[in-house]
Amino acid sequence: MELNSESTRSELPLESADGMPKDRRREALGNLCVLPDEILCAILIYLTPLDVARLSCVSSVMYILCNEEPLWMSLCLNNVNRHIEYKGSWKKTTLHQLDLPNEYHEACKQSLHFDGFNSLFLYRRLYRCYTSLHGFSFDCGTVERKENINLEEFQREYDGRKPVLISGLADNWPARKSWTTEQLLVKYGDAKFRLSQRSSQKITMNFKDYLSYMQIQHDEDPLYIFDEKFGDTAPELLEDYSVPHLFQEDYFDILDSEKRPPFRWLISGPERSGASWHVDPALTSAWNTLICGRKRWALYPPGRVPLGVTVHVNEEDGDVNIEGPSSLQWWLDFYPLLPDADKPIECTQLPGETIYVPSGWWHCVLNLETTIAVTQNFVNLKNFEYVCLDMAPGYRHKGVCRAGVLALDEGSFEDVKKNNLCLDNNLSYSDPTRKEKRLRICQPIEDSKNENDTNGLSHGLGSLEFSYDINFLAMFLDKERDHYNSLWGSGNCIGQREMREWLWKLWLGRPGLRDLIWKGACLALNAGKWFERVGEICAFHGLPSPMHDEKLPVGTGSNPVYLVADYAIKIFVEGGLEASLYGLGTELEFYSLLHKVNSPLKNYIPDVLASGILRFENGSYTVLPWDGKGIPEVIANCNFISMKHKKIDYPFGVWSKKQFECQNAGMSPYELGNSGECSLIWPYIVTKRCRGEIFAELRDTLPREDALNLASFLGEQLHNLHLVPCPSSNASLLMVGEQIDLLHGNRFLEITADKIHITAEWNLFISTLNKKRKDLSDRLTKWGDPIPRKLIEKVAEYIPHDFAEFLDIFENEKEVCKSCTWVHSDVMDDNIYMTQCFSDSFSGGSTYPLPAADGYVNYRSSSEQKYSWHPSHILDFSNLSIGDPILDLIPIHLDIFRGDTHLLKQFLKSYGLALGRRKSLNELVEDNRFHRLSYRTMCYCILHDENILGAIFSLWKELRMAKSWEEVELTVWGDLNDYAAGFG
Repeated sequence: MELNSESTRSELPLESADGMPKDRRREALGNLCVLPDEILCAILIYLTPLDVARLSCVSSVMYILCNEEPLWMSLCLNNVNRHIEYKGSWKKTTLHQLDLPNEYHEACKQSLHFDGFNSLFLYRRLYRCYTSLHGFSFDCGTVERKENINLEEFQREYDGRKPVLISGLADNWPARKSWTTEQLLVKYGDAKFRLSQRSSQKITMNFKDYLSYMQIQHDEDPLYIFDEKFGDTAPELLEDYSVPHLFQEDYFDILDSEKRPPFRWLISGPERSGASWHVDPALTSAWNTLICGRKRWALYPPGRVPLGVTVHVNEEDGDVNIEGPSSLQWWLDFYPLLPDADKPIECTQLPGETIYVPSGWWHCVLNLETTIAVTQNFVNLKNFEYVCLDMAPGYRHKGVCRAGVLALDEGSFEDVKKNNLCLDNNLSYSDPTRKEKRLRICQPIEDSKNENDTNGLSHGLGSLEFSYDINFLAMFLDKERDHYNSLWGSGNCIGQREMREWLWKLWLGRPGLRDLIWKGACLALNAGKWFERVGEICAFHGLPSPMHDEKLPVGTGSNPVYLVADYAIKIFVEGGLEASLYGLGTELEFYSLLHKVNSPLKNYIPDVLASGILRFENGSYTVLPWDGKGIPEVIANCNFISMKHKKIDYPFGVWSKKQFECQNAGMSPYELGNSGECSLIWPYIVTKRCRGEIFAELRDTLPREDALNLASFLGEQLHNLHLVPCPSSNASLLMVGEQIDLLHGNRFLEITADKIHITAEWNLFISTLNKKRKDLSDRLTKWGDPIPRKLIEKVAEYIPHDFAEFLDIFENEKEVCKSCTWVHSDVMDDNIYMTQCFSDSFSGGSTYPLPAADGYVNYRSSSEQKYSWHPSHILDFSNLSIGDPILDLIPIHLDIFRGDTHLLKQFLKSYGLALGRRKSLNELVEDNRFHRLSYRTMCYCILHDENILGAIFSLWKELRMAKSWEEVELTVWGDLNDYAAGFG
């Protein structure tokens, strides 16, 4: 690639032979001149501000391209640290963000002009930046208008069917008078509101700064207040409006506020701002009420992709991404190209009017002047099944919901043919092997004449027509995937855990909706298949058949769990068959050892009644009992079985599991595969059902004394857990490193096998941590908000280069100071059962009552006695591992204690075991971070397979502005350092 250096300061305009300015593009860009300006500008966005500044000095044309405001807007938003202060231009704002000296700001005031260069692309963009929309005339539009319609008419004519513009719903809102830019400036001038822009970071701006920005900006796609957290920033605003009576029903309101997906937004923006073409998340419906200004709306029915819009559906996790022009560009450049028959339905929304957008409808919004509005998304009777469908794993059904038949490839057509639907064999479709589906509208799709057509056929043989009907759309679900064992799209509005909790809470809290909830669970969880499988397990062991009320899996765990009469049945599916075998095998090995050493912990763990393997083959199920010992024949035929499994008592016990975890550490979910030939095999376990309530349901009402009691109980039981001896290991089966390097002062101290003995068990643990260090920054970046970007950039400096430095190796000693311990790693708020008993039965002691034979704690009846909640059981030991006991503090402190330091101290007081020793070789290291228990724990949080950092920065919101990992470490885990001082 060649670039000709051309001075931008002293050259005179070049002239052709006829005296006209000569086109300098070739000389200024060299070989890059073959690229359109649009491509060149798109490339520049990926450079750093410093690189763009340097490139602008290459030539006059490059100077022009590198000084475009849209470019610097993108550079600024991609590099800003959450909060932004607009300085009159985006280049100045970027320089301010970078804290550059003032002389660089002065240079920005120079204005240079060049002849001999023309760009239609740049002209059009400049035109859009300065376009005024005040001349857009109001028209009646094609969206139906209604005034004060009643609920019955709305549900009959519009709900789930078509948009409608309604007046009168907000007439009595205080917001109609108080939500003006002037009054909001007085009340909330210093409040920070979130902005909508094409950046991975959540960017905020003070309202007074935003008003200044609106008045002086000339952006093609201006920043737009689109804040889902405005109720936290300015809670008084929530009192200024109420949800209209037509939209009161919302099934998401059963979730706690921190687990509920974003559902309401404050919206404000200048003319030219707006929302580009999209379908609302999770196929929810929405209402939008305009307080002031005018908005232009365009809408297409489901499956009708607007011209100029491309839909990307990732084949691995079903994540949906939509690319298209800004709303202004679409109205100016694409809308005029549409024949009348292909134009969207449209309207201009006026102050006080509310527009309803049904599930799955495409819509685009353009602000014709400065506007303020409020909008909410909701799930109700009409769209519940569509929301559940869109949550289901897979990609094909998500594409069909948005792009209709354009989403189908040849493989999809074959599946449809099996459902007796006839297709046109002459249609050409994209390569089905590609990982990403690109779907673009080529010609109008005729709307179905029968809105209730359940099979999608209206033209007879040889044609498949899209129908936004749940029965039609459900045909495109990937039957080979299930909710529990498939990747979850990052674009889903809630996570898998929250999705399972949502359905379970609806099942308990809305019994009148159970038929509907069951339909949704069959779409999202594949609940019908799991119910069928648990029935086979019950029949084999002579257990009662599940009742109607017991059809739905309980809880939020990663494996389906059923409560049937007095039994709890868990089917292992998380991570695929091999991981499931390790989960059950380790749990059975642990239970056997627990009873062998007669640990007190066994009194607080449900009794194991049965375990085995369920297999589906040739259309029928087979149940094979398995106690964890030996290798069942059905498993021996799987391709992941090696000779090492056959040499130990528990072939899928904890040490084999540790080897498996080390092998997969650091791998992305896309790299982890399952054993396809064994995909119809499921391990399971049957335990005694615990009575009482899970802690997650009691958290908000639990008295402080009971919470402290729980902390003491957990400390005592983790003490018991960590004292259970680990099973003996065969070092030849474990991966052993040859040597470990420790930084000792200013030199490396080589620790080899003849100097210090590093056991094979610890080497396996260290190797796993070192592998997790790989691509750590990329993983944290993908997790994104609320993890601060500046901390992500510093994570490599904070994390040790080699985790062997974590080991407490002592001067004059040749052994690692502490041994491996069992680690539960999943003691969370839904894995603890609580029962009621007399409060005085616990006074003055640390011993906890044993559950009675029926699972309840016995207590006497007395009107004078006070009842309190006390822990009775700890559940779910399938995540057992062996390693550093500190790992167990992470879920306890973050999920159960929610960062409460008093509860953590109570836990540590009851726990009473040493977590580290002070005088170690690491004290000789100049950087004594390795001496701090808080540092070790923070590193474990950063390397965790789950997004532990997201929980930390959600609990301690002030840490989102932290300047170092040490600040986060000491805030969250500093109390551990005081505790450690008492040991060693």
